[in-house]
Amino acid sequence: MHLMMISMGCDKNLVDSEMMMGQLKEAGFTFTDDERQADVIVVNTCCFIGDAKEESINTLIEMGRLKQEGRLKCLIAAGCLAQRYHDEIAWELPEVDAVIGTMAIDRIVGAVQETVERQEGTGLYLENIDRLVCGKDRVVSTGGHFAYLKIAEGCDKNCTYCVIPKVRGRYRSVPMETLLKEANRLAEKGVKELILIAQETTLYGTDLYGEKCLPKLIHELGQIGGIQWIRLLYCYPEEITKELAATFASEQKLLHYIDLPIQHSSDEILRRMGRHTTSAELSGKIAMLRKAVPDICIRTTLITGFPGETEEDVNALADFIEEQRFDRLGVFAYSAEEGTAAAQFEGQIPEEEKENRRAYLMELQQQIAFEKAAAMVGKRLTVMVEGAVSDENAYVGRSYMDSPDIDGLVFIDTGAELMTGDFVRVRITGSYEYDLMGVLEDEDESAQ
Repeated sequence: MHLMMISMGCDKNLVDSEMMMGQLKEAGFTFTDDERQADVIVVNTCCFIGDAKEESINTLIEMGRLKQEGRLKCLIAAGCLAQRYHDEIAWELPEVDAVIGTMAIDRIVGAVQETVERQEGTGLYLENIDRLVCGKDRVVSTGGHFAYLKIAEGCDKNCTYCVIPKVRGRYRSVPMETLLKEANRLAEKGVKELILIAQETTLYGTDLYGEKCLPKLIHELGQIGGIQWIRLLYCYPEEITKELAATFASEQKLLHYIDLPIQHSSDEILRRMGRHTTSAELSGKIAMLRKAVPDICIRTTLITGFPGETEEDVNALADFIEEQRFDRLGVFAYSAEEGTAAAQFEGQIPEEEKENRRAYLMELQQQIAFEKAAAMVGKRLTVMVEGAVSDENAYVGRSYMDSPDIDGLVFIDTGAELMTGDFVRVRITGSYEYDLMGVLEDEDESAQ
């Protein structure tokens, strides 16, 4: 029986999709990426912001039409939207046969089999959102040379704009022995880059071991043969310690890259967001990281258009961007989410104004990013090959500064034959917007 998995939203959701696929593969299902060839479709949904919610609903409706045509036997909604709006989905989308919550993904095989056997919907599959599902074998869907390793589930931060605690539960670290077993399995499958993710990675271990254990986890992962790169995402700035900063220098496999979501620089907006830092503290954390790791690549995300944000706040945020000169930066327009405290705040800002502010800040960062890319010319980087450029003697890859799908690329001009997942040394010869161009170091030296 052919099954199609549609994974929406973040990379944490992708790990859940891969775990469901692992269970389904063991149960004898085969996979297809063509919805018209699928007997079963599972949509792993997202509801983090309004646009993601709308996209998830539209996807369920679109896949539901295939059932009306008679080909599709089973349509299942899983993930965050399914967790949060399970009753609404069951009532308003009768084409959905089963709804699986975020902490019931290990029940996916039973849900599919029951639906197919009965040839009718089988209802809701829900568990307590503080339950932890982890350690399941996965079907790696990222090409095989890199994979995400979800080290914790849920969040205790309770930012006023965020729905995650309502759909993912409290913060729970995955036991270290479970993570090491999973990482070893991934390495055996050919994974060379592990990307550590959670809603908040820097608190790893505090609930299980009574202390922050991220540096220890990184050290243990670094001992696994085959793993060559370890990348760190989603580090809340208030939890960054000197020990973690020193880990970048002491652990050879840990890339000098950090995702540091700060969300804003105005003390008043940060307070209203429920964040736990001030502008001065943010500057201090960034300075500490750059002192400990001079070549560190810092990525951050910002929210503009938050209720009560003034023009002065936006201008101060622009000044902060220019002062800090982040290597990577994304800006999101605030989305008022049902059930969050911020959705009830006074001072809601019109959508058009939010988008104008986002565009202004992104244009400012764009110039900084282009200048930083141009400054890389002449430098040498280790690059992981992602694939060939069609009809050209060139390949595309990523350096330590580039996380998959969100950052830039490195284009390699070469007549050599390279394989996806290879590591090569590249001399940067040019830049175009966010991307870099270069030649293989060996070829470059032989030509001189």
